[in-house]
Amino acid sequence: MPQHHDIIIIGGGIVGLATAMRLCQRFSDQRVLVVEAEQDVGQHQSGHNSGVLHSGIYYRPDSEKARMCLIGKAAMESFCDQHQIAWDRCGKVIVATTPNELNRLDSIAQRGVQNKVPHQRIDTDDLRLMEPNVAGLAALHVPGTGIVNYGKVCQVMRDVICRSGGELRVGFSVQQIIRVGQSLTLKSRSGDTVQAARMINCGGLRSDRIFEMAGGTRTVRIVPFRGEYYDLVAGRESLCRNLIYPVPDPSFPFLGVHFTRMIDGGVECGPNAVLALSRSGYRWRDVHLGDMIDSIAFRGFRSLAKRHWRMGLGEMHRSASKAAFVAALRRLIPSIRPSDLKPGRSGVRAQAVSPDGQLIDDFLIEESDHAIHVLNAPSPAATASIAIADHIIDRFAG
Repeated sequence: MPQHHDIIIIGGGIVGLATAMRLCQRFSDQRVLVVEAEQDVGQHQSGHNSGVLHSGIYYRPDSEKARMCLIGKAAMESFCDQHQIAWDRCGKVIVATTPNELNRLDSIAQRGVQNKVPHQRIDTDDLRLMEPNVAGLAALHVPGTGIVNYGKVCQVMRDVICRSGGELRVGFSVQQIIRVGQSLTLKSRSGDTVQAARMINCGGLRSDRIFEMAGGTRTVRIVPFRGEYYDLVAGRESLCRNLIYPVPDPSFPFLGVHFTRMIDGGVECGPNAVLALSRSGYRWRDVHLGDMIDSIAFRGFRSLAKRHWRMGLGEMHRSASKAAFVAALRRLIPSIRPSDLKPGRSGVRAQAVSPDGQLIDDFLIEESDHAIHVLNAPSPAATASIAIADHIIDRFAG
């Protein structure tokens, strides 16, 4: 007989772990199990991001992103302090490099006011004092933005869960969900089973498929986008003091290639955004035929590609050409050279796309019988993870 739990959480990324941790803390009588397909936690999006503690300045004021980022950032900083996880509130600059970006910079500043995110518009002279190598017409300085290692956060959350009475089972890739009466049975690829009264789907790159396994109608589809980074070579980290971002294109949800100082002292440059040919496709040669067909056959993806084909070609060019990648970085730091960069890591972002080809911008959380499904949790989900967890638990408790 499979072991029975009160709640099973699918996914050992930061949102799943935060949810399990808060469940154990708020409802100590509940038997909580996290199942994770990999051999450890935080192996995908949570361990392959730029490690930014986002301020919340970009997000639509009435959105869940704006609300949860603000609450979640404070909670994450407190969690890191409590568990001696290194983090740094280093601040960032959002830099306008062309005249037509100045109005967009003003729009971001207005969102900052509405979202109660401290910021200051600075001129070229002040920008050069903060970031001597940056060229720009004006910038927003956002002092509250920080950096942390979210992989380390995941490891500590895992330990807190286990100390609090929760359980973690790795190597459990959910392939089937069977409902019998008031009980859910989850079956793994290897044939193992676990049971629970309720389930929370934090499956990230597989969240839409898990939703369908649980009886949901898969309207939005996860489309995987790979982001590739370069690192500044040793001795050239001084090109970037903290975090340097361009003014983002409002028609696309990605923030553009930027410079991020990491908590270990290194500097990452990127990412771009190209279609991944596998939902765990960290390299061009990582191809999964089923994943590729799932994306390309989806009419929402085809509509998206038709609308943004020029931008898509540009992203592919930056992926294939270091010179093109450097040219994009030179918009912010004109003195950067190809020799300043070495290949870095990559990550795959789970982006929900609607049937009409719209990129789902906000967090998307839906319910089915005895289950809650996190169907879209892109950036700033790591920053907001504890707030997302409390939101999920409140919906369950309600």
